[in-house]
Amino acid sequence: MKKISKLLIGTNNKGKYKEIKDLLPKYIKTYSTSEFKLKSPIEDGLTFTENSIIKSKYFSKKTNLICLSDDSGLEIDILNKYPGIYSARWAGKHGDFKRAIKKVYKELNKKDKNWRQKKLKARFICVLSIFNLNKKIAIGVGKIEGSISSEPRGKNGFGYDPIFIPKNKKKTFGEIKSSHKYKIDHRFQAFKKIKKFL
Repeated sequence: MKKISKLLIGTNNKGKYKEIKDLLPKYIKTYSTSEFKLKSPIEDGLTFTENSIIKSKYFSKKTNLICLSDDSGLEIDILNKYPGIYSARWAGKHGDFKRAIKKVYKELNKKDKNWRQKKLKARFICVLSIFNLNKKIAIGVGKIEGSISSEPRGKNGFGYDPIFIPKNKKKTFGEIKSSHKYKIDHRFQAFKKIKKFL
């Protein structure tokens, strides 16, 4: 297969864009959806995989570029795996994740007033898909298990990073240096699986 030399990163989330760009081999010229003034498509899939493909297909067809898209989110077991595929939607139109985190805590308090004393199982999931102009070529799924922090901690990362403590670690993703987080997180796990297609 011919090496990909140009790739559109199909996300309007700046944090995700930077993280994916940093994972890609240097010889690939990357484009962002904002350069094409593209709004995100309606994500009406029922799984991370479906939503990832909706995005990579849509952005690829709009630009005639091979597109790599990500759909990812946080699943919290006690909340029946919510926010899950609705992770970004909980942040509202303007992507306000402080608001989303407040909502998580509100839902947790409804479920169990003493949740802060417990280790609540959660995971980040990421599905990366590469859409190659008419044929879907690759999907990689990455997961990282962990738990929910009793309060948001740290200024690094984005999204729900300040409340997620990866397994066997004491710090949240918000406290871990980005360069270290990139090497262990769900996006990296997914990337390892699709790397061979690039």
